[in-house]
Amino acid sequence: MAVIHHTTLKPTKLELLTAWLPTRPWYSGGAGDPELAKAGGFRLDDPEGEVGMEFLVVTDTSGTQPISYLTPLTYRGAPLDGAEHALVGTMEHGVLGRRWAYDGCHDPVLVAQLPALIEGRVQAQDQNISDTPDREVTRSYLGASPVPTGFSATAVDDHEGTELPAPDGTALRLHRVLRPVPDDAALLPPEATGHVAGAWQIPDGTRARGLFVTLRTGPRA
Repeated sequence: MAVIHHTTLKPTKLELLTAWLPTRPWYSGGAGDPELAKAGGFRLDDPEGEVGMEFLVVTDTSGTQPISYLTPLTYRGAPLDGAEHALVGTMEHGVLGRRWAYDGCHDPVLVAQLPALIEGRVQAQDQNISDTPDREVTRSYLGASPVPTGFSATAVDDHEGTELPAPDGTALRLHRVLRPVPDDAALLPPEATGHVAGAWQIPDGTRARGLFVTLRTGPRA
């Protein structure tokens, strides 16, 4: 299990995201810089113990209404070859030293763990406490065979999210702009065969739930 270090980061994750979010096609904040607050998320463990993986939810209040975004990040102790386009920034970690933070949708370690999470072969971990499952994260898989592998880390962004394709037409979709839903029964779109959902804090102090990831198996009709 990954060890969570409670230490300093310079710059902080929110400072990195303040500069990076406005460059994304799915960002729709105000005219100035984002005004970000950490709102929730969870972690996954790297089987090799080398790469940190965090599904961070941030809420931006710079626009006319608050918007919450899912920002999967990976943290590495050295640059990821060929992923310069996906670099969010570098940080100085008080324990681990320099860390390279990447958009996790372009990191093959995170992309490989997402199908395992959807199938239930790995478990979401608490964002802030070591060796502690996050019970607010739910998942499902309706397929009769294992989730296909081979999802590309060459992610495609649009105005709502990020799609990770596989050669057989299967796709993982990360919902970057988070939408609260009334209950879990309303989570799964008709075309989806699997999902990951979670909770986050909204500015009025209450908790919201919504889709983080959906799986679509087979080619789109």
